[in-house]
Amino acid sequence: MSMANAFDVALVALLLAIAVWVVVARAAFSAIVVFIAYGLLVAIAWVRLFAVDVALTEAAIGSGLTGMLLLGAAARLRGTTASGRCGLTLRIVAAMFCAMISLGLGAVILTPPDVVVTLAPAAMANLPPSGLGNPVAGVLFVYRAFDTLLEKVVLLLALLGVWSLTPDRLWGGVPGPQVDAGPDGMLAFLAQLLPPLGIVVAVYMTWTGADHPGGAFQGGTVLAAMWIVVIIAGLQNAPSIDQRLVRFLVVVGPAIFLGIGLAGFALADGFLSYPAGYAKPLIIVVEVALTLSIGVTLGLVALGTPQRMRRQ
Repeated sequence: MSMANAFDVALVALLLAIAVWVVVARAAFSAIVVFIAYGLLVAIAWVRLFAVDVALTEAAIGSGLTGMLLLGAAARLRGTTASGRCGLTLRIVAAMFCAMISLGLGAVILTPPDVVVTLAPAAMANLPPSGLGNPVAGVLFVYRAFDTLLEKVVLLLALLGVWSLTPDRLWGGVPGPQVDAGPDGMLAFLAQLLPPLGIVVAVYMTWTGADHPGGAFQGGTVLAAMWIVVIIAGLQNAPSIDQRLVRFLVVVGPAIFLGIGLAGFALADGFLSYPAGYAKPLIIVVEVALTLSIGVTLGLVALGTPQRMRRQ
């Protein structure tokens, strides 16, 4: 067995072990920490499958942002009282159902058809007119641009759903808890050290996404993470949700995406179509705008509902 195969076998075994650990863990905090580690290992597995774009998304969204949201939920539920554990019968039924799904997925993966039906060759053959070198970006912004636009709208609706939970007396206030961190602590040091590097990484991931692994979602998630670190460290206060700049940044990406899509009726063949020779510049403009909107939106979703009014 080669070193690469041995690494893959060890990675799969570790993934299975950590997945079981997440399920059987009693403490919510322990389960969430292990879940974050599980997501990072899944990202490594995607790299081994040569799906770097998926790996970046898994590390940023599936592990990083989702883990942060789960930690915030666990902190809010720390003082609540559990209503009781599930009965033995329900747990057995749930375990059998999960086992059936696992066996079904395993059967599908281990017994592929003799002739695999794929549109990858056709997609790659028609990608050059767009000017994009990254096939993932081509699929997202050329072949299924409408789905990509709807994904950004769903993200915006998720933020509105979080804000809708705000009590009336706090509407227009500041999301997230009040932070009084010391200016000389390790967290404050990291909050000053990491954001400049993170911003550079986010800009690079967004810019290179047209031709290499990366894109707006990955870059926006890095921006959101850097912003949240600064807020948690107490170096910058979270903005109130009634600020016009905040609302503008939240909607500017989807608005530009929709505007370019509507311009396709007059300049190209239809909705979300690009004029010949201008596809790549327009897609880059959309990705830059989406990076800002995604970063602000994800950061606000992670901060949660307003918990105090802005100081006058």
